[in-house]
Amino acid sequence: MELTFRDLMTVLHGMGFGVLFMLAFSGALGVIYATAAGARWPSPSSALGLFRFYLISMAVLAWLTVLSGSYIIYPWYRAAPPAGAKDLSAYPQRLLLSSPLTAGWHELGMEWKEHIAWFTPIAMTMVAYVFIKYGPQLALQRQMRNAVLGFTAAAFLATAVAGVFGAFLNKYAPVRGGAEIVLMRGR
Repeated sequence: MELTFRDLMTVLHGMGFGVLFMLAFSGALGVIYATAAGARWPSPSSALGLFRFYLISMAVLAWLTVLSGSYIIYPWYRAAPPAGAKDLSAYPQRLLLSSPLTAGWHELGMEWKEHIAWFTPIAMTMVAYVFIKYGPQLALQRQMRNAVLGFTAAAFLATAVAGVFGAFLNKYAPVRGGAEIVLMRGR
């Protein structure tokens, strides 16, 4: 069993950073909703510190996902084939655009994915900042609390859209190549 370096980076980008970020939403939404419902803020300072760390970790995961996608995976996706190339399997964007049946995956899917994904780290950085700055006072400020909850939900939606398009794009035109990494050898 083997995979290429680009396969490994794509998995790290999507299944590593991206999926961990998506899994973290349940905890963040739970605490944000608890404050929106008027529940008491966790009184021990250790719980407050842990939630601050949690939100900062989410923001970092969001930035790692978007930056690795934009500056590592995306250049491989957009690689231009040499003139006269017949096999476009190493050039995912050109492979998608070569057929009217798959051109929409680039024209709609990738265009949406590359733009909407940037909303997530920006929104989650804002959410982390507001929770760190206002902490327990946020329970008393309904409009700000609702705005934070809305930005968290919008970040979740943006991540879901980018993740779904990423999975489908990788199915039709995977980013392949680079050095091979052998995980297991047969007998």
